[in-house]
Amino acid sequence: MKLFVGLGNPGSKYARHRHNIGFMAVDQIAADHGFGPWKSKFQGDVTEGRLGAEKVLLLKPGTFMNRSGQSVQAAMQFYKLEPVDVTVFHDELDLAPGKCRVKQGGGHAGHNGLRSIHGHIGEAYGRVRLGIGHPGHKDKVPGYVLHDFAKADEGWLDDLMRGISDGAPHLAEGDTGKFMNAVSLRVAPPRSSKTPAPAEAPKSDPAPDPAPEADTRSPMQKLLDKFR
Repeated sequence: MKLFVGLGNPGSKYARHRHNIGFMAVDQIAADHGFGPWKSKFQGDVTEGRLGAEKVLLLKPGTFMNRSGQSVQAAMQFYKLEPVDVTVFHDELDLAPGKCRVKQGGGHAGHNGLRSIHGHIGEAYGRVRLGIGHPGHKDKVPGYVLHDFAKADEGWLDDLMRGISDGAPHLAEGDTGKFMNAVSLRVAPPRSSKTPAPAEAPKSDPAPDPAPEADTRSPMQKLLDKFR
C-alpha cells in the first residue's frame, strides 16, 4: 500500500488557500479515480482506492498544518508502512506558480507541515512540490499562503490538478518520470508539429492576345486578293 498525503488546514474557510493546494491535489485524485467516500480516521480524513496496480490511501490531516505529522504517523503505524511508502503533496514558495517537482528525502525548508512530519517519521518520505510563487518578501509569506488563490490563477491551477491526477498511477508505481510527463502534458501541452501550407501565389491575368500585324499590301494588291 502507498500513502498519499495532502497538506492543508481543515475547514471551509481555508479550502481555497494557497497553503491548501496539497488538499486540492488529493481531492482531485480521489474524484477522478473512483475512490470511496472520505471518512474520519487517523486524526484526519481518509479514502482508499487503487491507482493502477497499487492500493493507495489518501490522507488529509485534520490537525492543522503544523501538527500534520501526528496524522501521518498514525496512518503509517496502522498499516505498517515505511517512510518510502509515503508521498506528501505540499505548497512550495520557491517554485513558480504551476510548476511541479518530485523529491525523495531532504530537508523541510521551513515548511511547517513538513517540519512536523520530519519530527514524527524522519525525512526519507517523498514529496510532490507544488509551486505557488513567492510574495517577494518573507514578511508577506504568512498572509500570502493563508489567502485564496486569485481568479487569475484558476487556469494554471486547474491544469496542474488535472495533470497530477493523470499521472497519479505512475507516481504510485514509482515512475516519477512518467508522472512528470503527465503533468507537463496538462500545464505545457506541446505545440502542433504541423506547419501551415504555404499560401498560393496570386494568379496573374492571362497575357493579352498579340496585336495583329500591320497590313502592308498596296491598294491594288488588296483589290486583287478579293477576287482570289
